[in-house]
Amino acid sequence: MRSHVHLTTQDLTKGYEAGPVVDGISLKVSAGHRLGIIGENGRGKTTLLRLLADDLVPDQGTVTRHGSLSLVRQEMPFHESETVGDLLSEALRESRTALSELDSAAEPFDEQRYEKALAHAEDIEAWDAERRADIALKALDADHPKSKRLSELSVGQRYRVRLACLLAERADVLLLDEPTNHLDEHALNFLTERLQQHHGVVVLVSHDRTLLDEVCTQLLDLDPTPDGEVHLHGGGYRAFKEAKRAERQRWEQRFAQEEAEHDSLADKVERAQSRLKDAWRPPKGAFKHKRSTRAANKMRNVARRLEELDDQRVDAPPPPLRFTPPELEASGDLLHATPLVVPERLNLTEPISLSAGEKLLITGPNGAGKSTLLNVLAGRIAPAHGTVHHVGRVALLAQESVFENEDATARQLCSRAEELGLLGGKDLARPVSRLSTGQRRRLELAVLLSSGPHVLLLDEPTNHLSIALVDELTEALHQTRAAVAVATHDRQMRTDFGAWRSVTLDSPSRSHESSVASEVGPLLSTGRCAR
Repeated sequence: MRSHVHLTTQDLTKGYEAGPVVDGISLKVSAGHRLGIIGENGRGKTTLLRLLADDLVPDQGTVTRHGSLSLVRQEMPFHESETVGDLLSEALRESRTALSELDSAAEPFDEQRYEKALAHAEDIEAWDAERRADIALKALDADHPKSKRLSELSVGQRYRVRLACLLAERADVLLLDEPTNHLDEHALNFLTERLQQHHGVVVLVSHDRTLLDEVCTQLLDLDPTPDGEVHLHGGGYRAFKEAKRAERQRWEQRFAQEEAEHDSLADKVERAQSRLKDAWRPPKGAFKHKRSTRAANKMRNVARRLEELDDQRVDAPPPPLRFTPPELEASGDLLHATPLVVPERLNLTEPISLSAGEKLLITGPNGAGKSTLLNVLAGRIAPAHGTVHHVGRVALLAQESVFENEDATARQLCSRAEELGLLGGKDLARPVSRLSTGQRRRLELAVLLSSGPHVLLLDEPTNHLSIALVDELTEALHQTRAAVAVATHDRQMRTDFGAWRSVTLDSPSRSHESSVASEVGPLLSTGRCAR
């Protein structure tokens, strides 16, 4: 255990034009602790990770970090000329430099320099770096030829190469933003084991409920709370979800009680003031002065209680975005596909038929052709052998989508996004370029559902979405009358859809993989919301 490793923030704050996103967060994460950051899309999860990595400058507050750092982004940029070997060399640079320094100090021998170099090499486990890299690349299905250009790989393939390289570095502080995107079951198991065994600090943002349960020692909730503070929760996601539900219920009850008490006290003050000013006169006789004083004192006591209540009242719990799926009307047989072949990418050996209300789960390892199959079913890729026939509207939600007009606002692209509970408030007026990755995904889903599809084809639908929306989407897919086909590696979603009919694809030769996106072009790029 590297006891010196830790990550500390004090009053960390960062805002944009709409106000603070990260607001006054103070926390400490020590070696051996694994912190999960959760919250709705747009709550600042990615912003917080970037602040922790010194990738963003805070408006106020500090970040103190002891130990080396690796940041795993949701979307990993690359240069056109970069190769797999370039990423690997960068990941192994420190270890190779440490071993080179050790050799230099050994001949001619310099005891002080040698001891320092040896301590550093041992600390970063430099001798094991090449083996770690090989293991990670193979486990994540990312062991491509070193000369392979990153531009020749799919989004998922590039992501897995870079993730493997960053895991091989074995940095003290590991920050991960949605690391499960693009990982199949074998890769997920490898990542889970590596994070559980990490001796330093882990901070991760993830929608993967199983990963949060199996890896995290604490959860940081960025959603609104009764006291306005962010809270740390021990244990995994299942325990947190129940605690959060109970907290929300108590918050709503307290607000309702305080609102009722406020109205009652305010009414008493108003009536007392009215009697004192306009109507009330003490009767003639003894004690009239005392009765007058007592009435005024009573009014002041009520007013004081009202003031105290107002000082302590909780804010109204903000109405959460709740996904309200449209009624998708469908009937009869909607899709039929014969056995399909796309050379080197897909070999579907059985026919597929979908009628209204029928559900299909598509499984298989990375490279098996799940995305290719969905694109063929949607009519975006023509098979070399086989045919697809469908009736009515077919809509595909791809793993990664691009909006052609980044300057258009969310409302311009889909006025129904708020009605569907997918975006709301100021987010509707923002250009697409200023939405978070998760908010863009929500907008894509709104565009797709607003077209009134009869057949829904969903490729890794949990990517970038908040956990709450994933739960709501899962329920909606169970209930919809449309035909549905889903390809997902999300372990909880696969469990939830365990009763569905399934098709399992076998992986073709990985050496011939290519990017689906590069052939079919940007998906949903020109889509607009149906009015």
